[in-house]
Amino acid sequence: MYKDKKVLGLITARGGSKAIPKKNIIELAGKPLIYWSIKAAKDSKYVDRVICSTDNDEIAEISKKYGAEVPFRRPDELAKDDSEDLPVFEHALKWLEENEGFKPDLIIHLRPTSPLRTTDHIDEAIKILADDENADSIRGVSIPEENPFKMWEIEGKYMVPLMRHKGIKDAHNRLRQNLPDVFWQNGAIDIARYNTIMKKHSMTGDNIIGYNMDYKYSVDIDSITSLRVAEIALNEREKGKSEGDRNV
Repeated sequence: MYKDKKVLGLITARGGSKAIPKKNIIELAGKPLIYWSIKAAKDSKYVDRVICSTDNDEIAEISKKYGAEVPFRRPDELAKDDSEDLPVFEHALKWLEENEGFKPDLIIHLRPTSPLRTTDHIDEAIKILADDENADSIRGVSIPEENPFKMWEIEGKYMVPLMRHKGIKDAHNRLRQNLPDVFWQNGAIDIARYNTIMKKHSMTGDNIIGYNMDYKYSVDIDSITSLRVAEIALNEREKGKSEGDRNV
């Protein structure tokens, strides 16, 4: 809880991943992938409950093993390849209120596929959103490696710029450092108010705070290559913690 606001960490982990079978529980640095999101939330000073929304028994058991609650099963119709986030969150919040009388003020979307986000990120983002009464949500963003002003669409035979800037002629020909800053929503951490989801029926609402994160925390596990990149980063992080403990 932060300033009397109840905080729910909701981990969404369906069983039917195709690119990487059993992706949400595949081993990463000696633990199931979902462990890293559970741990980051459990270590938070402000998160009151950590719940996993899943349709899969194996994911449910592993989640409970590492400290997450699994009070309900996600319906199959909300666990398809094309299922969107909003109905999954509406289902979870409705179930918790109707069955347990639990109504959180802030809801964090913690995707297992973003294992490099830290507890510090979670706590800082909670405070920023809670302290801004006009904000509907906060969303993790990073400066992308590729600038969209240098991206193209192909219309028929010729290319046309994906983006134009009214103050910059031929932005695609400019040096990157002379182009406006742009931000990519990295999926590592998204927090919304209860009313944003349940009253505005949106995961973001209208007033969205951008929580700028270093790109190194923005790995999204969608391939074996990204899994290996995350493993290297996590092993280095855990090694650093161990060395720090020895030096105390």
